[in-house]
Formats: sequence, structure tokens, C-alpha cells
Amino acid sequence: MNIAIVTGSAGLIGSESVAFLSEKFDLVVGIDNNLREYFFGADGNTDWNKSRIQDAYSNYKHYAADIREVSQLEPIFKEYGTDIKLIIHAAAQPSHDWAAKEPFTDFGVNAVGTLNMLEMTRLNAPEAVFIFTSTNKVYGDNPNYLPLVELETRWEIDENHAYFKNGIDEQHSIDHTKHSVFGASKVAADIMVQEYGKYFGMKTGVFRGGCLTGPNHSGAQLHGFLAYLMKCAITGNHYTIFGYKGKQVRDNIHSHDLVNMFWHFYQNPRAGEVYNAGGGRFANCSMLEAIALCEEITGNKLSYSYSETNRIGDHIWYVSDLSKFKEHYPGWNWEYGLTETLSQIHDGITSRLRLQNS
Repeated sequence: MNIAIVTGSAGLIGSESVAFLSEKFDLVVGIDNNLREYFFGADGNTDWNKSRIQDAYSNYKHYAADIREVSQLEPIFKEYGTDIKLIIHAAAQPSHDWAAKEPFTDFGVNAVGTLNMLEMTRLNAPEAVFIFTSTNKVYGDNPNYLPLVELETRWEIDENHAYFKNGIDEQHSIDHTKHSVFGASKVAADIMVQEYGKYFGMKTGVFRGGCLTGPNHSGAQLHGFLAYLMKCAITGNHYTIFGYKGKQVRDNIHSHDLVNMFWHFYQNPRAGEVYNAGGGRFANCSMLEAIALCEEITGNKLSYSYSETNRIGDHIWYVSDLSKFKEHYPGWNWEYGLTETLSQIHDGITSRLRLQNS
């Protein structure tokens, strides 16, 4: 029997992984206790997505286990043992603003939870491929010291610095920088996943995501900016831009394209490898450019204001360089551009709002 385990299975990347893997594995086991609602309130509630994937995929089995508790994970791993071939660890506390409120909770979920998942895998399914959804925040605010120039609607890398023409690669330092509490807990997890590959010889892959997005994102003010921005454009709720004149740049990768990266890695895994994973030069935008796209798609004018106070450790300009991954896995490429992704997000939100109001 071939089994895949997905943590955070009711979240954006987790649910996309369930959908992607359901036709490729005999059983997909999901682990998710909806902590996202605790983090972000009603906007973060993922129960609707859990119900959706339970209805859609007959070979999906859900466990509301807490990854911080080995006592809750161990029975799952012992039940399936070496039949487990793949673990996609997507569960996280994902907001650097929220992390500062409860550092113990943040570190418990991001760092301790990841160690628990690694150790359960090593003890029960050591040949399984372990994929970790890390973050570009492991680089801290080091990207803010790159040579940037201000343009009309965005910040951009100085064209005289050709090394960064494709974005930021995996050699960028994660040291001597301000990470935010969230960034630091993800660094701890990121390094541990690498170490289990390099020290124990396990097949582990770290994917340092840019902005991960897609139609099944429970976007909230503190996390999931494209989904939350689109929701505000649809509903008329007010949006606040924090710092950098709204010209801060993010690259955005559709959840399907990221999970497809995972799949390519699974088919030819490496031990303790690290990849930057984002929209790269293919799909990126500033906050102002994202607002313009949301207004164009919805036909609504967004209500927003500007705060001079930027979020601590936030990036001014971040575009992922995926050259390393594309060299290792030349069969992979992006499928969803920014406008198509935002249109899907729009359709997903309007459909859910219609159901709520019916």
C-alpha cells in the first residue's frame, strides 16, 4: 500500500497536495486541527476546506492531531509504518506579526512540530520522502540591503547588478539579519529538515516559498495577502498597506505549481536539499500593482489606506530565483500566471460567499 501524509491538509498547500496526490496514492492521510482559526479568527477558519476535500476524495482520511504532541502523531505513524512513502509538511503558524504575540506557540508549531514530524518519519518510515514548506523569511531582512531602485509602481533590483536578474537564490545569507520571531522559528525548522537529510541520510527537501496563493486560501489580514486583498475588493472591506509606499514586491506561486514542484522532487529525491520556490520573474507584483489587478477583475474600487509603519522584517523586494530547481528538474515549469491566479481566487471567494449567504 502506498500512503502519503499531508500536514496542514485543510490549508492552501495542504488541500492542494491532497487533490494532487489522491490519484497517485492508495491513501492520503491528512493532519490538521484548524489552528489557523485560532491564529486569525473567522477569516482563517479552514473547516469549509476540510469538508470540501473529505467530500471530494474518497481515499482521504483526516486526523485532527496537533503536530506539537508526539503522543498524537505516534499512533498515526505506527498504524501506517513503512507504507508511508511521502510526507508533505505544510502545517505552520505563518504570520510574523502574529508570532510576536505568542512566541511559544509559534515556535511550538513551526520548530517543535517539524522536529516531531521528522522524528516520527525517521523511526517509522525512514525511506519516505519528507518535503517541508519553508519560507523566504528565513533570509530575514537581508534582501532589503540589495541594490534597489524606486520605480513608478514598484521597487526593482538595480539593472547593473546582473547576479540578481533572476531573483534571489539559495546562496543568500540567512545570518546576521532580523528575521521576525516567525522567521526565526522557520529557520530552526528549515535547518533541522536539512540536517535529517545530511546527518541521517533521509530524503528531505526544503522549499523556501515566496507568496503561496490560490483559490482555496483562507486569506486573513495577517497572512495570505492576495486572497485577503481580493476578498476586500469583493466585499468592500477596508485594506491597509504597511510601509514602502505600497511598492513592495512579492513573487506569487499558485498552489498547484508548488505542489507540482514537490511531485518532481518526490520522483527523484535528494538528501537535505534546499530550493527557493515562488513565482520568480514569471509571476510577481507590487502591492500597488496587485490592487490595480484586483480592481480590474472585480470592477470595484478598493477602499484602502496607507501606514508608514512597515511590518518588522518585511521585504521591500523579493523575487525567487528558481534556476537551481529548474536545473535539477527540467520537466517542471509554471502553469498559472498572476492574472489567472487572481481570477481563480476571485471566483473561489465569490462562490464561498454566495454559499454562506444562501
